[in-house]
Amino acid sequence: MKIVMLKDKSGIPKYKQIIASIEDAIIKGALKKGDKLPSLNSIKNQHSLSRDTVVAAFNELKTRGIVQSIVGKGYYVTSEDIKVNQKIFLLFDELNSFKEDLYNSFLTGMGDNVQVDIFFHHFNTDVFSKLINDNAGDYSYYIIMPANIKGTENVISRLPNDKVYILDQMHLELMAYPSIHQNFKKDIYQGLQAGLKQIKNYKKVILLYTEERQPKGILDGFNLFCKHNNIQSEIIDTLKDRALSKGELYILLDDKNLIRIIKQIKEEQLTLVQDIGIISYNDTLLKEIVEGGITTISTNFNLMGQRLAEMILNNEFAQIENPNSLIIRKSL
Repeated sequence: MKIVMLKDKSGIPKYKQIIASIEDAIIKGALKKGDKLPSLNSIKNQHSLSRDTVVAAFNELKTRGIVQSIVGKGYYVTSEDIKVNQKIFLLFDELNSFKEDLYNSFLTGMGDNVQVDIFFHHFNTDVFSKLINDNAGDYSYYIIMPANIKGTENVISRLPNDKVYILDQMHLELMAYPSIHQNFKKDIYQGLQAGLKQIKNYKKVILLYTEERQPKGILDGFNLFCKHNNIQSEIIDTLKDRALSKGELYILLDDKNLIRIIKQIKEEQLTLVQDIGIISYNDTLLKEIVEGGITTISTNFNLMGQRLAEMILNNEFAQIENPNSLIIRKSL
């Protein structure tokens, strides 16, 4: 069966006719997953087309995940689901419950006929680079969560500028790209200011902060808040071997340390709120329930995912700060 069939006077661009022919061949079973497509040159020569026209058709099929190119061998069918009209590369730093909320909200916002492939770099520069290099050119859009990895702009520059969106943490070097992100310095400062009355009930405020994984803006905003309000403070990078003292308020940026300190409070026969206060970063359903409710400073991850989907669907270039708030519960 002849795979590619074109009409000269149809009014439909030739590259779209090539796409339609290949889709039709997949529907009819003439092409199946793993089959090789006719070569670029054979289609070009048979229909007197420019190479760019054929490449444009193949690239669109490639970014939708329907075909894949293998260097030196050609193009092969990788999916028979021709309903997919966009294939999206989503690179997170790590998976946790609030990132899952973001992901699900984004999927809902994108609607049907979109394939979203999720990857994780776990704050590893080499993994970050490899994932982007290995997938460059294979997707309709690239959503990148750079976290605090340095030099990400050099890696991301290998992707098409108009296909990249930055998520969650923004670097000055990435200002050329659209984004939806948090302003960590402003958010923690304003969140702590909103709880100043309760915070002043404690003798010392302690931030548990690790430079490798946490945004520097959180550290800067915390220091600014303590300086402006003459708050006694301390910055630590681990709870290991630390004895809790009455009158301490801990600001915890990850859920593992939240569980550790709750356990430690019980082991040392202290009382949450009266003896030890807790503010956790990033709200989850679990934090509404644990110990009667954990106070959080958090952005709205559902809104972040929804707004990201709107930006992509509307081809919108914008740099948006996602809203953030203090949610006071019984731990403060």
